[in-house]
Amino acid sequence: MTVNGWRVADSDMHVMEPADLWERYIAPEWRHAAPIGLAELHRDMRVRVKGSVLTRVAPAKPSFDVTVGWKPNQDSAFAAAEARGWDATSQLQAMDDEGLDVAVLFPSRGLFVLGLDSSEVVGPEGLEPALAAAIARAYNDWLHDFCAQDPARLIGAGLLAPHDVDLAVEEIGRCVDELGFKTVFMHPGRVKRRPWHHPDYDPIWAECERRGIAVCFHGGGQNALRPDYTLDFDSMMLWHTFGQPVGIMAVTASLTGGGVLHRFPGLRVGLLEGNCGWAPWLLHRLDEHWEWVGGLDAPELDRPPSEYFRSSCFLSIEADELPARFYVEQFGDDNLVFSTDYPHGDSKYPDAVSGFLDLPGVSEESKRKFLWDNWARLFGV
Repeated sequence: MTVNGWRVADSDMHVMEPADLWERYIAPEWRHAAPIGLAELHRDMRVRVKGSVLTRVAPAKPSFDVTVGWKPNQDSAFAAAEARGWDATSQLQAMDDEGLDVAVLFPSRGLFVLGLDSSEVVGPEGLEPALAAAIARAYNDWLHDFCAQDPARLIGAGLLAPHDVDLAVEEIGRCVDELGFKTVFMHPGRVKRRPWHHPDYDPIWAECERRGIAVCFHGGGQNALRPDYTLDFDSMMLWHTFGQPVGIMAVTASLTGGGVLHRFPGLRVGLLEGNCGWAPWLLHRLDEHWEWVGGLDAPELDRPPSEYFRSSCFLSIEADELPARFYVEQFGDDNLVFSTDYPHGDSKYPDAVSGFLDLPGVSEESKRKFLWDNWARLFGV
């Protein structure tokens, strides 16, 4: 399948996992604590984990009978997939309808399910590290079965639980060796209050670098991790504006300015669903601060943070992202990958690819790279 003679890859397509995924797939010793997906709302993506509902519940409103987070005209677009229970057959049909050759699959409920800090920090309301790892393993096993419908087109992104770094490293190996995934990912929120450049995380970066597998970050929803990148706003219009990009910005600063990419120069990082137009400003400001106080705060860095970013990081571009032209002017076209965000409410499906091809201010050659070449480099395909 080609568009304009180009192959087309989606760096960030979502599955709508079933509400009982963890009840069916979690290890028997943890079944009593399995997360439970909620189904009280139309297209409910929330999940109950121990005593918490994630994503956090919005303020109650009277006669609230609309589908939260979707536009009315999307009902018809998603009707066929919804009727099939969002199964793998419907995923492949959606890819055909959108014009996608291949897609890397990220979760929906799974974006929230590990959104509790470690019980070692917050007590019994948090996630026990071994339980967090079991939750990740269960999702990954389900996703492997989902992708088995067509492994050449459906590529899994394995969920990691950083609550226990040693178990996360083990899961990287399992995702690669047993499940055939091409990437692993984590939520930008901090676990145990540790920034991502904390040396405790170095075994994760070392294992991904050793195996040549990309590590991705993908936010989602409002959870109990801190800091709250959604800035504690109480309406989706406001919190969703900030949550995705601000979380990705914080990870970018931590990995580049915090020395991770200096220590692990072969690491490839995907920073997804946070847009790209902010990057020229943020990295300019980060470079300024490196020049100003880097000698004291980051003496190990031998070049500006933006240079580490150029060498190792990829951001996603969405179909109608007009500010992307400013990114290309500053950083060129080697570090952006295309995303549809299907089937979430801010997706442009089934017109994401066609809309992207009409995006002004970006050359045809750059669009071709975003649709395939850069994706292949990020995911090692």
